[in-house]
Amino acid sequence: MVVLLDEQGGAIGVAEKAGVHTATTPLHLAFSCHVVDDDGRVLVSRRALHKRTWPGVWTNSFCGHPAPEEPMEEAVRRRGQQELGLVLTEVRLIDPDFRYRATDASGVVENEICPIFLARAARPPVADPEEVMDLTWVTPERLRRTVEAAPWALSPWLVQSFDRIAGALGA
Repeated sequence: MVVLLDEQGGAIGVAEKAGVHTATTPLHLAFSCHVVDDDGRVLVSRRALHKRTWPGVWTNSFCGHPAPEEPMEEAVRRRGQQELGLVLTEVRLIDPDFRYRATDASGVVENEICPIFLARAARPPVADPEEVMDLTWVTPERLRRTVEAAPWALSPWLVQSFDRIAGALGA
């Protein structure tokens, strides 16, 4: 289930995730998380090829949707564990107001208010192949260069949010 939102970001209901992501996706709540290591590198993941939207593109460490009534930090921790086997030791909100709308090549629309988090993990990631096909650690500057040179290879939410998060990443 995902939380549906009005234009001001207020919750107005819930709907099944599978039924929401269509060509006419209503505004809903999500989150994005960037995991950094002790060397200042950021973890980027490549979406599995069988994902319905943006298959095979590189993106933030992980993202997801909070369940109805689920505190956002708990949702971030839950999704980090599910997708990458991470136990997060720090979770910090770095942009509560990021919002984007993008249409995948298949015609499916993402339409989200998507707060962005920065986190650290207690152990290395182990990707769930249903979600992620590849992982790599990059410097924030390398990620910036990739955003600028090859935005088509990255998720639209990473490209559109990068300038908003660059300072927190040290880019």
